[in-house]
Amino acid sequence: MPDTSAVPEIRPFTFEFPESELEDLRRRIEATRFPEKETVADQSQGTQLATVQELARYWATEYDWRKVEAKLKGLPNFITEIDGLDIHFIHVRSKHENALPLIVTHGWPGSVIEQLKLIEPLTDPTAHGGDASDAFHVVIPSMPGYGFSGKPTSTGWSPERIARAWAELMKRLGYTRYAAQGGDWGAIVVDEMGVQQPEGLVGIHTNMPKVVPPDIEAAIIAGNPLPADVVLANDEEKRAVEQLDFMYRHAYYAYLMGSRPQTLTGLVDSPVGLAAFMLDHDAKSLDLISRAFAGQEEGLTRDDVLDNITLFWLTKTAVSAARLYAENRHPFFGVRGVTLPVAASVFPDEMYQAPKSWTEQAYPNLIHYNQLPKGGHFAAWEQPEFMVGELRTGLRSLR
Repeated sequence: MPDTSAVPEIRPFTFEFPESELEDLRRRIEATRFPEKETVADQSQGTQLATVQELARYWATEYDWRKVEAKLKGLPNFITEIDGLDIHFIHVRSKHENALPLIVTHGWPGSVIEQLKLIEPLTDPTAHGGDASDAFHVVIPSMPGYGFSGKPTSTGWSPERIARAWAELMKRLGYTRYAAQGGDWGAIVVDEMGVQQPEGLVGIHTNMPKVVPPDIEAAIIAGNPLPADVVLANDEEKRAVEQLDFMYRHAYYAYLMGSRPQTLTGLVDSPVGLAAFMLDHDAKSLDLISRAFAGQEEGLTRDDVLDNITLFWLTKTAVSAARLYAENRHPFFGVRGVTLPVAASVFPDEMYQAPKSWTEQAYPNLIHYNQLPKGGHFAAWEQPEFMVGELRTGLRSLR
């Protein structure tokens, strides 16, 4: 396997945020003009004032960006131009022979920070309860417009194009046989990779399976009853329809970013405005994060959340990241026609729980399906132990 540093197209990547930028961040947080308290007792009006105020207090007075910055700098970071755009990625090779290369893709409002907890147990399994045969070489790119990757200056960077770029990245790294993993947008990208079947891709793992029958998703998106000929075969399918209906009726952030991303200019100007918007991704995640800022950490800590938001702030990527929603042309959860081997992990607090029946229909080469006891939409970030176990088990037959 060629050494990354010896490949001319790939360059080591370093970054530095001066203290003046962090001081400006704190100044802006302290100058926040808060709205009045919500007029309901729950989160039905969005991120609650008490959560936002505690986040701002902690962010301005106790949070230390330099801790996660040191973690990021301690990893092998690289950048390479693909299809006219600089793509940043972390690349950690395992010391174990015959490790399986794996490209892992984050989502929104995520970043490579979302995946950091996976790196050591995947690359060094013998130090984290696994066998040498469980080892992976791990590649974690920043999607276009996110983190340290370039910001597209024209339209066209759709999930399909990102999928092609990831295949080129793995080829450029010298990997002739690899797997791909993703959640949120990452799940959409790896499904597209599964459709495109680039040379070397042996299978995918998804923790947000795209398995909803097209007629069902179309009816839910339109707010219509299900077609008369649709029969829901079991309670799992009925529950999934209810969850999808709730999600599509409440995912207003997605509709706004998909239609008017440039209108979100204020998110690049107000750090607390950015945080309030990013927290309100889905109901279960907002509940979890709100509990963290109320002192009940369970999976995600206050620092976890602010590490990711601070990266968005420092890289000024709120609007450039939002544009991915405008580039997408397919429903979020609909079947795409993947025939490569697929491993699927279903977490209980995901926006919808993919029924096994739909998953088997959507992925005819399903090699693994498991419903986990705990975890939500940002599973790699929130429940890394479960995610690592799923990757080891789910992709084992592809080695």
